[in-house]
Amino acid sequence: MLASNATHIPCEAYKVDTDVHVAHNKTINFSVFKTLVTRFFALLLIVGAFSVHAAEDKFTFDTSAQRESFLKLTAELRCPMCQNQNIADSDAMIAHDMRRKVYTLLKQGKTEQEVIEFMKSRYGDFVHYQPPVTAATLWLWAGPVLFIFIALLVVIRRKSVTPPEDMAAKLAKADKMLEQEKE
Repeated sequence: MLASNATHIPCEAYKVDTDVHVAHNKTINFSVFKTLVTRFFALLLIVGAFSVHAAEDKFTFDTSAQRESFLKLTAELRCPMCQNQNIADSDAMIAHDMRRKVYTLLKQGKTEQEVIEFMKSRYGDFVHYQPPVTAATLWLWAGPVLFIFIALLVVIRRKSVTPPEDMAAKLAKADKMLEQEKE
């Protein structure tokens, strides 16, 4: 037990002191939190700004015709990795490499057809959105049309071979069968 009341601190005073201390710490923690959040968003803005500039390919062209050819070719050539995206829209590394190669070939004075032929020889016919007409691609286009034509011929032939029966004859035949079953 306590020896004297003089050394005893009342609970109310201790509680008030603790509350003030806790309230003081909360204020400090809030300001630290606010500073950290502000710095975090500032860092995100800085990193985001630099990453946008890093992702862009910067190409300078001698003429506007070269620029138009570049835009047309990058829209016509397919990214081998993305399968269904052209190299202008793809962010894959191979698409970046292909855009740079298209740029260098155009700067060397190559025509659009020469650039397309180079890309086809390097990546295959798949890289071009307009495949060449070959025996294999001809079957891809003609096959479904030919199948529909043959199916129509079969349907028409079946209808012409079997003459339509008269409805009255069918009813008479059905009545005759019913009478035979009743007997």
